[in-house]
Amino acid sequence: MKLQFSHSWNLTATEAIALQRELRPHLILQDQLGPVQRVAGVDVGFEAGGAVTRAAVAVLRYPELEVVETALARYPTTFPYVPGLLSFRELPAVLAALEQLRETPDLLLCDGQGFAHPRRLGIASHLGLLIDTPAIGVAKTRLYGTHDDPLNRRGAWTPLRAGDEIIGAVLRTRPNVKPLYISPGHRIGLDTAIGYVMACCTRYRLPETTRHAHRLASHG
Repeated sequence: MKLQFSHSWNLTATEAIALQRELRPHLILQDQLGPVQRVAGVDVGFEAGGAVTRAAVAVLRYPELEVVETALARYPTTFPYVPGLLSFRELPAVLAALEQLRETPDLLLCDGQGFAHPRRLGIASHLGLLIDTPAIGVAKTRLYGTHDDPLNRRGAWTPLRAGDEIIGAVLRTRPNVKPLYISPGHRIGLDTAIGYVMACCTRYRLPETTRHAHRLASHG
């Protein structure tokens, strides 16, 4: 895994916000994907009362969705919990987990936001940019923006907006369950991102990538 960008993680919140604004213009929000054969879920948990960040990556063969590789990394937590700056708290451990993989996945599905972020640089965008890999933000809750409720059927979605700008989608992956908040991270457009998330969802609300990564991040 090669870093396209690198920066210090020893930052204040003010410096982190400035860095998000500096990185944002480098995002690519159109499809720049090769063949997708390995899709990875990325999730993070915490141990020791938050003192240790525990990052998990589960790599699945696509489109079969069979787990082919997993990685788990524990890293001292050095950045405080600040909404909108979670990538600075979580990514050092995520990068350590990704380093363990035999090869970089073709597509990352991150538990968190991509472009649907106050400064348009959530964890999926930040990570995708750092390692120059297509990435999608798949969040369980809304961080930013307004939307109408999607219809109550699988695959229905409505735009997530910030003013006149569409920053993501509110996607119903199953009837009668809460929707997910999908946004492009890097090197992928919104329609394609929605398509991959739906292709990774089977019987559950969450995509299989997220379910496997979450199990690792939470339970080992």
